[in-house]
Amino acid sequence: MEQIFKDTTANPAPLGLFGFGMTTMLLNIHNAGFFELNSMIMGMGIFFGGTQQVIAGIMEWKKGNGFAMAAFTSYGFFWISLVTLWLLPLIGVTKPDGASMGCYLGIWGLFTLAFFIGTLNGNTIGKLIFGSLVILFGLLSAASFTGSESIHTLAGYEGILCGFFAFYEAAAIVINEKLGKQVLPL
Repeated sequence: MEQIFKDTTANPAPLGLFGFGMTTMLLNIHNAGFFELNSMIMGMGIFFGGTQQVIAGIMEWKKGNGFAMAAFTSYGFFWISLVTLWLLPLIGVTKPDGASMGCYLGIWGLFTLAFFIGTLNGNTIGKLIFGSLVILFGLLSAASFTGSESIHTLAGYEGILCGFFAFYEAAAIVINEKLGKQVLPL
């Protein structure tokens, strides 16, 4: 006899989206030139943007959501790898040069393009998040290859917007679910 169980686990998407959005905004406030790269950004990258998104991805796997599982887990490990790239030179590992960082960021842009294509039949905010993230990785890659501070600064402002889109989606999911009605459209 087959028993049917109702899934009563919480929606993990806000967890991952807040982790991605807030960490992305903070790093890109730095990229826009408002403050130096520091331990606050690194701590957010390891724990809130990194570990928290990996946890959200594992929770999405449990719910059978392959898109969100792959996105949250991958971008969580992106944050952890990025902070690792910043810290490894402190123990003598060669610091990545502009060309290698340009390739790193460009590959992440290509990866993100696949996810953007996957959002085309979804809600508007998902398209905005992944579309702006493709642009962000493109700008950061170009800034790394060319050494252009103006492209890097432009990327910072664009990245703040990208992070805000993710923050908005997370807030909309939490607020709409808690109030039982659509207050913030998706």
